[in-house]
Amino acid sequence: MKEVNYTTVHNFFKLNGFPMDKERLCEAAYSLIKEGDESEQTTGAFLLDWFDAKSYINLQTSGTTGIPKNIRTSKQAMIDSALATGSFFELNPGDKALCCLPTKYIAGKMMLVRSIVLGLDLDYVAPSSFPILHNSTIYDFVAMVPLQVENSLQELKNVKKIIVGGAKMSKALEKKLLNTKTAVYETYGMTETITHIAAKKVGEKAFSVLPNVKISQNDKNCLVIEALKISNEAIVTNDLVEIISENQFIFLGRIDNVINSGGVKLIPEQIEEKLASKIQSRFFVGGITDTVLGEKLVLVIEGEQQDLDKNLFKNLDKYEKPKEVFYIPIFSETQNGKIRRKEILESI
Repeated sequence: MKEVNYTTVHNFFKLNGFPMDKERLCEAAYSLIKEGDESEQTTGAFLLDWFDAKSYINLQTSGTTGIPKNIRTSKQAMIDSALATGSFFELNPGDKALCCLPTKYIAGKMMLVRSIVLGLDLDYVAPSSFPILHNSTIYDFVAMVPLQVENSLQELKNVKKIIVGGAKMSKALEKKLLNTKTAVYETYGMTETITHIAAKKVGEKAFSVLPNVKISQNDKNCLVIEALKISNEAIVTNDLVEIISENQFIFLGRIDNVINSGGVKLIPEQIEEKLASKIQSRFFVGGITDTVLGEKLVLVIEGEQQDLDKNLFKNLDKYEKPKEVFYIPIFSETQNGKIRRKEILESI
């Protein structure tokens, strides 16, 4: 296989229909910076960073569980990630792809890198909640966040494969996607792993890892990722998992979300799974300080107060039943659509 480095542009690569080599891409980047809107300027800046003499890129984490931080990642690791994605999803040179995610974050950046490395025919559009509204182009590969997918259900007939990340999909959305002919995959990953290292088809329980990724657990039952082509050190996550095999795992929840209520440890994501089909609004469960229990389990629902089904908690175990229900008009979110659970719970 021909060696790929960050100065290489696949000869099948196109951007918005135009064949591009390194020189043309840099010219386009300058134009985006000079004449484009904020998202286009960010894209132009990334392209120039990609082709400069440095062997690394500075990335910013999303800030889901804390203050966003900057991390340094080698360009070769990003290339290896792109090649692994291409192998896992069977992408071929000339395949039509769409980038509709902000290139400020890793997911958008990696759509550009994958296209350059794999030779995809990439359409780039400004990030929006309705990225393919009234679209008639047939796409082989698209990456979206759940909100974009929710707003694109009618147009998904024109998409062959789609990966969904950034935030967890609701059970209601998953159910809708089971009826589409599009191959829809939920991805698992983070900035530190250079976007996804595993994926699963909607409807399946277990994630399957991409090539050159090894998984294990630490003594807290959290996922440990070894991906030598991406990181020189093992990445210890805060995600509680059940290991199914050497290349499959089930995500249970985040250890920093676990609630210790009177000595009983509760995993919010597992409780939410049981409530998902019974609450139409966005919601989550969490713990707030309690003088007796230490932490008290509560249900937080987005929107105005509503009459809840009296059998809402019927399928929950004794300790899984929330002690109180709170209503928040609009959930606070990170820029990529994840609910700021901790911030909301602290405001209650």
